[in-house]
Amino acid sequence: MTRLSLRARLLLLTAGLLLAGLTLIGTLVSGQLQRFQLDRLDGQLRSLTELISLAAGPPPAANPAVRPDLVDPALELFGTPYVVYLDAGGAVAGGLHSSRLAGTSLPPVEALRTVPADGTAVDLAAADGSQRWRAVARPAARWGGTVVSAAPLAEADATIAQLRTSSLVTGAALLVVLTAAGWFALGRGLRPLRRIEHTAAAIAGGDLTRRVPDLAPPGTEIGHLATSLNTMLGQLERAFADRAAAAARMRAFVSDVSHELRTPLFGIKGSTELYRMGASDVDETIRRIDGEATRLTALTEDLLLLAQLDEAPEEQLDRAPMDLRTLAGDARHDLRALDPTRPVALTGPGGTGPPGAAPVDADEARLRQVVTNLVGNAAAHTPPGTRVRIGVGTVAGRAVLEVADEGPGLTAEQASRAFQRFYRADRSRTRRPGADAGLGLAIARSLARAHGGDVELETAAGAGACFRLVLPIPQPPSDPVTSRTRR
Repeated sequence: MTRLSLRARLLLLTAGLLLAGLTLIGTLVSGQLQRFQLDRLDGQLRSLTELISLAAGPPPAANPAVRPDLVDPALELFGTPYVVYLDAGGAVAGGLHSSRLAGTSLPPVEALRTVPADGTAVDLAAADGSQRWRAVARPAARWGGTVVSAAPLAEADATIAQLRTSSLVTGAALLVVLTAAGWFALGRGLRPLRRIEHTAAAIAGGDLTRRVPDLAPPGTEIGHLATSLNTMLGQLERAFADRAAAAARMRAFVSDVSHELRTPLFGIKGSTELYRMGASDVDETIRRIDGEATRLTALTEDLLLLAQLDEAPEEQLDRAPMDLRTLAGDARHDLRALDPTRPVALTGPGGTGPPGAAPVDADEARLRQVVTNLVGNAAAHTPPGTRVRIGVGTVAGRAVLEVADEGPGLTAEQASRAFQRFYRADRSRTRRPGADAGLGLAIARSLARAHGGDVELETAAGAGACFRLVLPIPQPPSDPVTSRTRR
């Protein structure tokens, strides 16, 4: 059964239920008709028996004037072809039966004696077993004996048999017709499922863009199924796309890490080879090895910090109340120290007004690292002497510190990737010594998000760049008692 298709199983189930229904209906109808015919025949037998039992005079055997040939039509008219008179001892005193009936087809006398005289109808078998009889008995009112009236059930049995045959033939024809109609109806009804099957097969073949078409109204079962499947397929497609993108990022990350680690290692190895060859003295070799080791250590620490921020960002912070104006002032001094010819302005957010208060609950050392990365980025990617503005204050309920320059800026594609790890607008591998590995902005954004904020970028090619550190302002405690208890 489980190997059959859904269409075949549904059809078998429907055909089985239909067959059971037709059988039940046929049984009920034939049973009711048989009961009706028996009740009608029993009424006729009781009426005739009651009428004969009230008649005066002896049985026909003692009264030759009674002519059976005259009584025959009357018996046929009443539907009672057989009447028997039994004396007080149960012996047959006389009887009348239709001339159309042979004596062997009548019930035997022994069976007639068993008929109760209270009018209860019973079934009797013919002497030769050819048919069944229905008999009713009543005691005679004016002479000692019993009158038994009997009628054959051949006509009633034939009617029931004909009804059952007709029901069987009609039911079989109806079952065949409805089964054929059900086969086509189920095929049409299951057509959406076949289309869903074809869609699933296409997706299994690798086409993740396929979707189940609108096969039915949304309120139907097929409509619900199609909607659920399309939602699941969309999630699967996004999951596969995310996995592919993650794999691509991981490959790029491994490649970049390998290159960044290889560069200082090659520097160390080259310095030792030069010393071995006598092309470099001890002090120069130690200086070069120390520089490359320092670079390698810084890169390793940056990678470790990013890994820690990815896994548990909050655990890397030691929060305390502070103001971003402190970092803004230090950033101004750092820029002037890096390039004394560079004009540096300290303003409010957006370049309007004086610097404003920007209180935050943050890890000052980590935020100083963020600002240092932003300042270093401005110094490294703008020509010497380029004007830089440092803005600090609050905007829309958030603390803001921004570093804006008037340098060449970034294109839209470069800006979209500026915070990616190991990304550099200049992909040349021959950058100057000491240049960052493309982790500064990634670290800055990760640290900002660990504080519940972010680093935003506004830039355009030829229009400079503005990196904006945005952090939430701490909310004052609503309950003074609670606040004092915490302190």
